[in-house]
Amino acid sequence: MMRISTSWMYQQSLNTMLNQEAELANTQNQVSSSKAINVASDNPVGASQIVGLNHILAENTGFANNIGSANTRLSTETNTLSSVSNLLNGVNDLALGSINGSMSSGDMSDMATQLTQMRNSLVQLANTSDANGMALFAGTSTTTTPFVQSANGSVSYAGNDQQAYTSIGEGLQVANADPGSSVFMNLAAGNGSFVATAPASNTGTLVVGANSVTDTSAWSAANAAGPVNDTITFGAGGTYAVTDSAGNPVTDASGNPITGTYQDGGSISFNGVSVTMSGTPAAGDTMNVQADTGSNNQDVFTTLNNMISALQSGGSSTAFVNTMNRQLESLNQAMSSVNSTQVSVGSRMDTLQDQQTSDSGLSVTYQSALSDVQNVDMATAISNLSLQSTALQASQQVFAKVQGLTLFNYIH
Repeated sequence: MMRISTSWMYQQSLNTMLNQEAELANTQNQVSSSKAINVASDNPVGASQIVGLNHILAENTGFANNIGSANTRLSTETNTLSSVSNLLNGVNDLALGSINGSMSSGDMSDMATQLTQMRNSLVQLANTSDANGMALFAGTSTTTTPFVQSANGSVSYAGNDQQAYTSIGEGLQVANADPGSSVFMNLAAGNGSFVATAPASNTGTLVVGANSVTDTSAWSAANAAGPVNDTITFGAGGTYAVTDSAGNPVTDASGNPITGTYQDGGSISFNGVSVTMSGTPAAGDTMNVQADTGSNNQDVFTTLNNMISALQSGGSSTAFVNTMNRQLESLNQAMSSVNSTQVSVGSRMDTLQDQQTSDSGLSVTYQSALSDVQNVDMATAISNLSLQSTALQASQQVFAKVQGLTLFNYIH
């Protein structure tokens, strides 16, 4: 027969109550904190999952903040570009009005003043900053004022050509602005492929009008040995011949020199280009066709300054119209640049919206997973708390009664 000592019995009862007290304290902690896991030892595997899920949620919160910041910058940029577009449309209307042939010197002076004000407004728009004071069109030099205007009205670019990016997801970045060099400065001259100009030294009434590339293959072949820089020289009665930059005759596909006779309102075509003209050239007058290269790019501020100078200086109507026509071509390049940038910004804002929607859905999923692991089922916890408290009280009462028993209880 096994003999059970009184001290062993007391120790077992005490251990039972201590375990019950520990369980009760843990349940009380869960109820008060609303969490099933308060320390890693409560559930090591679950605690590891909580750390991982909290890390993912923190990353998503950071991405959400980045999306908000990028969206704010891009919204500011698109509003600014809309203002720039409206301003350039106004410049275009003003310039077209100046070549209608009925403008007095006073009218031209007034137009020059209006264009000067428009140019100054354009500089201010190009120096727009976001809500944090960071320049929109300075590339990554966001603390720099990107466009600096000198006393004579010329404008230089002080930013860089790099594009600033914002991280909006794992391995996903979106440009949050555009460098001013690409939007306002490095713009193709003329029609985007070449510039057709009639020098002010011409003595006839030849005006260069619309011009374009009509045969891309022929134009590409003409530029294969180097950028085209050809001159059309007129003789008596509108006859003409085309020579290259070295003075050599430019030939057609059959090797024949390109010559002909121009008539008022007609066009001259060669090497895949067509140039429409009006007026009558004097013998010895010329026209130049130069392919667009980095050396003849023209920024939008120079375009406005050239218009202002032409309006202020006057000169012959033929030279003035030729100058304004070329500047209108350059202005169209600037307007195209602004429009294409607006389209790009809109596309990026759509990307931000899509990513924000995706991240919101993922955050809900991760929050639900975290809740399943971390949060306590309050109804079950309260029920357990009641049961554990009752069990502990019962154990304490039994222990107290057993502790008070002696042999004298049975003698009675």
